[in-house]
Amino acid sequence: MKPAAASGAGLKLVLASTSTYRKKLLERLGLHFTVAAPNVDETPLPGESAFELVRRLARSKAEVVAQRSTKSLIVGSDQLAVCGRDALGKPGSGERAIAQLKSLSGQRVVFHTAIHIVNSESGANDGYVDLTTVHFRQLGDEEIRRYVTRDKPYDSAGGFKIEALGISLFDRVESSDPTALIGLPLIWLAAALRRHGFTLP
Repeated sequence: MKPAAASGAGLKLVLASTSTYRKKLLERLGLHFTVAAPNVDETPLPGESAFELVRRLARSKAEVVAQRSTKSLIVGSDQLAVCGRDALGKPGSGERAIAQLKSLSGQRVVFHTAIHIVNSESGANDGYVDLTTVHFRQLGDEEIRRYVTRDKPYDSAGGFKIEALGISLFDRVESSDPTALIGLPLIWLAAALRRHGFTLP
């Protein structure tokens, strides 16, 4: 399907992210857009909660790209998974993914996925944080190893890919937007784009 023109009252659509997952998600909406690297410092501030961190980083990414964009609507996003008090990063390797999933067996993980939009012309901006709760099954060592070998979730927060075989690891998922867990809450974003003049569907 050929992407439709980004109508948006003459606004260009820009994704402030180099994530292939977010790019694929935004492509679902069928709008033409470009990608820009935000290059922001993602170090948490002292005492900053997961909710506050992702909200701040999503806004910072959008604002940084807006400074070098004209007549554009910029979309920034950030995500952090938390189990208890522990933030879960991307495992980066097979052995780390296995260790991470072993620690998550039978546990509840909350994904904080923030999105923020900035209109580079008017300065208008808006944001949202989605909370998705994933309940892991009790996982055996061998099935964890089989999963990691097949899905290779090294660059995924939490060490799984829900859009692939990772869905088999859970008892249930509590969410108001299934795309948020992959990295970009499209239900909220679609509504925000319509408010800025983009035609969807």
